[in-house]
Amino acid sequence: MAVAPERIKAGAPVDRATHIAPSMPSHQSDWASAFLASQLPREIAHVLGGPYHVLYPEQISANVRGFHDAFQASGVDGVIYFGKKANKGACVVRACAEAGAGVDVASVGEFVGALAGGVRGANIMVTGPSKSDELLWLAARHGATVAIDGLDELARVRALSERASVDQPVSVVLRLLPDGVVSRFGMTDEEVTRAVANLPLAGPISLRGFSFHLGGYDAAPRITLARHAIDWCLCAQAAGHRADLVSIGGGFAVDYVPADAWNRFRDEYSDAWFHGSAPALNDSYPYHCAKPGPVMLREIADELASVLRRNKIQLAIEPGRALLDQAGCSVFRVQGTKTRETPTGPYDIITVDGTSLSLSEQWFNSEYLPDPTLWPPEAGESTPTTVGAATCLESDLLSRRRIPLPRRAKVGDLLIYPNTAGYQMDSNESSFHELPIPPKVVLHNTTHGLAWTLDKG
Repeated sequence: MAVAPERIKAGAPVDRATHIAPSMPSHQSDWASAFLASQLPREIAHVLGGPYHVLYPEQISANVRGFHDAFQASGVDGVIYFGKKANKGACVVRACAEAGAGVDVASVGEFVGALAGGVRGANIMVTGPSKSDELLWLAARHGATVAIDGLDELARVRALSERASVDQPVSVVLRLLPDGVVSRFGMTDEEVTRAVANLPLAGPISLRGFSFHLGGYDAAPRITLARHAIDWCLCAQAAGHRADLVSIGGGFAVDYVPADAWNRFRDEYSDAWFHGSAPALNDSYPYHCAKPGPVMLREIADELASVLRRNKIQLAIEPGRALLDQAGCSVFRVQGTKTRETPTGPYDIITVDGTSLSLSEQWFNSEYLPDPTLWPPEAGESTPTTVGAATCLESDLLSRRRIPLPRRAKVGDLLIYPNTAGYQMDSNESSFHELPIPPKVVLHNTTHGLAWTLDKG
């Protein structure tokens, strides 16, 4: 790893290119290109007077269709639950409902938001660790499926369902703890055995199946654990339970940047590309993925198709980020600039009118790497630029990386980060410094081009 330029000894030979990070150009959808080519970025910024996020629901609908198509191509009976924690926008839930996707929720607020967005209770999956009684009661009343995380929670669901005045048993899946994985979530095989044995065949709870969640973005371990969950379904069916659903959770990667850009960044990674200390490369999201979203699902579904069809078992997924791929961006206004000299050359520090809380990757010892667009497009000389936030925290940087912007930024310009709908734009936002939380703008196609409204969330 290269030595940071601030630590190079006086008189040592220097390469004046090492202080500039390589470009990480983002894949760009047609709607985003049209947005950037219009005057909408400036007009919206003028009306709202601060940073804002953009959402494009039609892209979400297309992403849902992509996953449905993967199920259909594999001949698998599949169901999609959008991981609502990935974005709080009301238009996101509405788009999922209209496209035939359910919603995965983990709080009362998310449950109510799903219902308000048009998702039926039967199409809601309630996940997360030990859930509140209110959330479990809502699930029972609305016919949602509850992912059970422990034996004590199963007992609570049973007690609640008996006094919830519902017409049908509460549907549950038992969350498996993957063998060899250290996690606070899920149930061991011994606990699952006890749960299945103690569930009556006719009563307030119906065993719908089994679920799990895995870190990483590889298909192989999901296929292996799905086969284990299918075995559990067959065991439960033999005991008389319904058990016809396996949920493999999320972890469907998004392909943000081309392979050559990602490979260069990874292979040549240098401290000298960053303002201050560099984030750990191993903590970074894999911004290029050869098998994103539906492609990975197709691989999994093809492997499991015969056993799923033979035993009439549904395959459920709970994608978050992947359903929001190319569905939004985040817009900030430049409100200050300065230049820093280093032994390897100068770079600019610009300050924008928002915080890194609106680019959530920065809060996990990482960096959101796709290049922002400097708007409006104007001719100029490439300028390595770090992006700071409008707070008094030294660590509050939207981009520590010295991004090769196509020209020097000036006050009043806009900096538009691409593809931020999945987790980035609102997972960690707060009104720190009493700064307003950036509103969400919803874009729609009309006969006269793109039009916008504010999200109702």
